[in-house]
Amino acid sequence: MTASDPTETQKKTHALAEAILAGDRRALARAITLVESGRADHRAEAEALLDRLAGAGRQALRIGLSGTPGVGKSTFIEAFGLHLTGQGLRVAVLAVDPSSARSGGSILGDKTRMERLSRDPKAFIRPSPSQAQLGGVARRTREAVALCEAAGFDVVLIETVGVGQSETMVAGMSDLFVLLLAPAGGDELQGVKRGIMEMADLILVNKADGELKSAALRTVADYAGALRLLRKRAQDPEDFPKALPVSALAEEGLAPAWDQMQALADWRRDQGHWARTRATQARDWFEQEVRAGLLARLARDPAIRARLETLGRAVAEGRAAPARAAAEVLAAFD
Repeated sequence: MTASDPTETQKKTHALAEAILAGDRRALARAITLVESGRADHRAEAEALLDRLAGAGRQALRIGLSGTPGVGKSTFIEAFGLHLTGQGLRVAVLAVDPSSARSGGSILGDKTRMERLSRDPKAFIRPSPSQAQLGGVARRTREAVALCEAAGFDVVLIETVGVGQSETMVAGMSDLFVLLLAPAGGDELQGVKRGIMEMADLILVNKADGELKSAALRTVADYAGALRLLRKRAQDPEDFPKALPVSALAEEGLAPAWDQMQALADWRRDQGHWARTRATQARDWFEQEVRAGLLARLARDPAIRARLETLGRAVAEGRAAPARAAAEVLAAFD
């Protein structure tokens, strides 16, 4: 019997699922590697594994976190993660590093930047390359989140590549979306895109310590005012969204920030918004997978691939309009 035998594969999937449910971190790491693989046989195994784990019914608090460059996301996540594990909670960190547009490579340095948290037995850190995926998250981040939940983690922190127009995608796979900003940023308020401001449930102004503390408090007031003007959603209590000062370096403001996150999550659960949002996110995930699958089928068909190449050259040389060329490809697929 070989490893490719269906029965043997089913046994491997079952064993991996049981190890994940038992909280085995090595098994979790192997499973995330499996779901990130693009090989057809690995995708089949990953789908079978996720389907088996879906019945476990475990849920974690999913917190999406984005921030401007240099704001100290990794420092904050390490300090915040240690604060949570200090309360007995199990914390998983899914950190997405940008991939090179040329080589496809990625530094994946988050474990190095979070050295103390990486040694904590209640924490799990997994860096993944974005692989040029828009939205600030990797293609299989949703599946990695599901695996972490099945492994029994209480909180899953999803760190995006950075802040920008496309990083709002992380809000579609998290229960809370936290935006980390720096004080005394000058025109930074105008530089942050309106879309991500409208998505944020909580803005944390980091580096609120030392000489920057007074500037941080002024910045908090500025963002609080901007949030009141930009957004008010029916599924939020009256005083949300809000802005708070924190200092990851001095480990100050972490407890109040966590209290506010819990308060908002509890309110949404009590009001029924939590379940409806999770259902909507699952439906969106399904539709995205269908779209991705259709694109993959287009790329695999030899005749369509040849037509893509021919029409691509025509578009590049200005002999065909992109919209018309795309319509011809879709017609060939039909």
